[in-house]
Amino acid sequence: MSTRLPTYFVSHGGGPWPWIKDMMPGMEKLEASLRSIPTELGLTPRAVLVISGHWEEPEFTVQTSAHPPMIYDYGGFPAFTYRIQYPAPGAPNVAARVGQLLEDAGITTRYDAQRGYDHGLFAPLYVIYPQADVPILQLSLRSGYDPAAHLAAGRALAPLRDEGVLIMGSGFSYHNLAAFGPSAGPASTAFGDWLNTTLVEGPVEERTQRLLHWDAAPGARASHPAEDHLIPLMVAVGAAETEAGVRIYHEHEFMGAIDSSSFRFGELPGSGR
Repeated sequence: MSTRLPTYFVSHGGGPWPWIKDMMPGMEKLEASLRSIPTELGLTPRAVLVISGHWEEPEFTVQTSAHPPMIYDYGGFPAFTYRIQYPAPGAPNVAARVGQLLEDAGITTRYDAQRGYDHGLFAPLYVIYPQADVPILQLSLRSGYDPAAHLAAGRALAPLRDEGVLIMGSGFSYHNLAAFGPSAGPASTAFGDWLNTTLVEGPVEERTQRLLHWDAAPGARASHPAEDHLIPLMVAVGAAETEAGVRIYHEHEFMGAIDSSSFRFGELPGSGR
């Protein structure tokens, strides 16, 4: 049986939501989808490589710390949420492999031994692996958000899937903080429908070209005025470019009005699903 891991793009929710669910109700479906990932994988990854919408650099940069600190990159939450700890170990050996694969593909790569875990990592990963016992590392986005560059990075990193490393893009299928209430409904639904058609229902061989021109999609710029929370998707897709996609989470009324989704690319290990 194959032990190749699929890749994921997850909508990671807002701020430190797993610690303040009483203040941020309505996360139940998102939480359930994240919590189900270890069960559907059926095995524990050697490490998780997270591409978060909350870290970008001029060049792709790999987190190399064995014990990454915390980055509380949010505001307006209770004081205790700035003391949250998610003490998952880093993965310096995997970081070296990530850098090697990118550099072998001609992709300029940098390394950062100081970078900590941002909430695009620790919020969803706390739900997925609450014991913080799986090594985790981050790869930055590259400034400019070029879809082709991030798809290419994903292609370069695809061998990790056969080496026990789970590749996970962490962002949001809708991310317009200026319209995060009822006004978000039409644009988020239009773009969410386009995403599902592109990633799940449409021909796989057309997926890359559609993603290269994502900003021409219905509701695209209203959903992503800046695409930092969408571009992690490109890495996840690039690493499973010819493989089918499945929508693993979807709701029309996230935070009351927003169409929100997460996706998996490639079959589950040993299952043929």
